[in-house]
Amino acid sequence: MIPERLKKGDTIGLIAPSSPVEKDDLEIINQSILLLESEGFNIKFAPNALNNELGYGAKAKTKAEDINMLFQDEEVKAIFCISGGFNSNTTFEYLDYDRIKYQPKIICGFSDSTSLLNVIYQRTGLVTFHGPTFKALTSWQTSYGYEEVMKRLVEGALSLGKADDEYVTVQEGKAQGILVGGNLSLVNEMVAGNYAIDFTDKILFLEELFLETPPALVSNYFYHMRQNGVFDKIKGIWLGNYDGSISIEQILLDSLEGEYHFPIIKSNNFGHIDKKTVIPIGTMAKIDTNKDVKIELLEDCVKR
Repeated sequence: MIPERLKKGDTIGLIAPSSPVEKDDLEIINQSILLLESEGFNIKFAPNALNNELGYGAKAKTKAEDINMLFQDEEVKAIFCISGGFNSNTTFEYLDYDRIKYQPKIICGFSDSTSLLNVIYQRTGLVTFHGPTFKALTSWQTSYGYEEVMKRLVEGALSLGKADDEYVTVQEGKAQGILVGGNLSLVNEMVAGNYAIDFTDKILFLEELFLETPPALVSNYFYHMRQNGVFDKIKGIWLGNYDGSISIEQILLDSLEGEYHFPIIKSNNFGHIDKKTVIPIGTMAKIDTNKDVKIELLEDCVKR
């Protein structure tokens, strides 16, 4: 199930499902508002988007009410997570998945939003978007992420990233599968349990923030995934940014121990960096390590 694409004149709704919006963030958020308003879009904050009733964010039910409300709001055509942080998973049991399925629309974010994006896809079949948060549209040094949002969500383009983005083959091969993933630590939390991701026949894309996750912890996550059968189910892996002292691809290969032979590619065009390719979760894609651009989308992710 794919949402309607964004059109100029549409209203974009803003939610804060993770950490609270800080006062220092408001100037950057206002820059993002001005940027999108200059392009002809309208911006609407969810009622509790700036709520910090707990001191570390809004209550879980409050966050979920905002999400449910914006999906129900016929004026809102797309939803952006304002920023990342922690705790978007607290909303899971309070989300109205039937409502989301009945009124599908674009929802976009990254980092902690990984949890929310994957559970919505898992429970409803709605394609969601791993891309810039609303704050990230103007908080980085380049316009890469903003241009990707316009390209994917407004134009409906299928090309991932920029033409000069570099892709590296970590393990050769070809594979097709539906894209799922995002931040490694968050994906790791969804390996098992009531809100687990179904990894069967999927292409798994992963990135991680080195400042919070040293190589030994990355290894911990990969081994936990291996021990719970994730690598037995997937068709391939696409690795994104990780600025660690040891590369994420080396840590992954150490964890696989030569026992898995699906294709693995690496690029630096998504993650906690300025380059934020908008990746549609729930869309069929193909990895081919013989090509320069080693991954491509095979189907539309928004209605044209």
